[in-house]
Amino acid sequence: MTITVLKPGLLSTFQDLGRFGYQHLGVPACGAMDGNALRLANLLAGNDPGCAALEITLVGPRLRFEQPACFAIAGADLGATLNGEPAALHRPLVARAGDELAWIARVRGARCYLAVHGGFALDTVMGSDSTYLRSGFGGLQGRALAKGDRITLRRPLRGQSLQDLVDMLWQQRIYLPAGLSARPDAAVRIMPGAQWNDFSAASRPALVEAIWRIGAQSDRMGYRLEGPPLALSSPRQLLSEAIAFGAIQVPAGGAPIVLMADRQTTGGYPKIAQVATVDLPVLAQKAPGDAVSFELIDLGRAQRLDALREQSFVRLHESLAWLRERLRAYREEPT
Repeated sequence: MTITVLKPGLLSTFQDLGRFGYQHLGVPACGAMDGNALRLANLLAGNDPGCAALEITLVGPRLRFEQPACFAIAGADLGATLNGEPAALHRPLVARAGDELAWIARVRGARCYLAVHGGFALDTVMGSDSTYLRSGFGGLQGRALAKGDRITLRRPLRGQSLQDLVDMLWQQRIYLPAGLSARPDAAVRIMPGAQWNDFSAASRPALVEAIWRIGAQSDRMGYRLEGPPLALSSPRQLLSEAIAFGAIQVPAGGAPIVLMADRQTTGGYPKIAQVATVDLPVLAQKAPGDAVSFELIDLGRAQRLDALREQSFVRLHESLAWLRERLRAYREEPT
């Protein structure tokens, strides 16, 4: 009932939608950098959308299935292969015992998500399976994958009559709603931050007019942006306050930092802007050196865009009822 890690990849960790309700205690939410891709992979594997999946960054692992499983990959195209043949993104696939799943070369994007039907047996901490690397808890022993790891599957498939399932899945056409379409080269939409009006008359337009680069010192905690320096109209002291995924802080040096999934729970730097929730996945698929630009929108538009996204996920979930029903007939029940 396991997957064996033959090569771990650059950074492969288990993430779900996050660890909520503990930020007042200083525990970060963590969770998937690209929540859209996580939810999409899970739905296409016949899971609940918030199940933990393997988040794979830039260079993927090589894995061997020791028992049959239905899986799906969503997000970045990192060159996934199954037994050396291309493995399609954004559709359910079947691996037999002994099959090897590997990622050979990055094509576009930075992170993809591997979901397996039934989910992975992981270390649940504070109601979440997300890995928090800095404190070493959650996921698989609080760390990234390592060579030789054996990952337990909660509900592998029975080995009998798998060809019927494979044939049926390939014959099905799966359409993703328009609201879930990727926007890899589009401007990231932002709203004015809490201290927007405190920034200089030159800094505010510079944020949306400049082409920024993701700096080399960027990770799951935050993206450092390279571009024109931003400054307050006049120096001021701020009390530390809660910060959200996608907050754009500007330290004294003037180089903005976009706070990401593993962000700290509070911060005292001025916040010039906030990335709209709907575009956090766009930013999450950027790698160091990639260009990014911003488009200013208001809160009302951000809320409408987010509502459209949620409606799209509801439609996709409803359209995949046949998949969940069919997989129930093939999976091994726990003994």
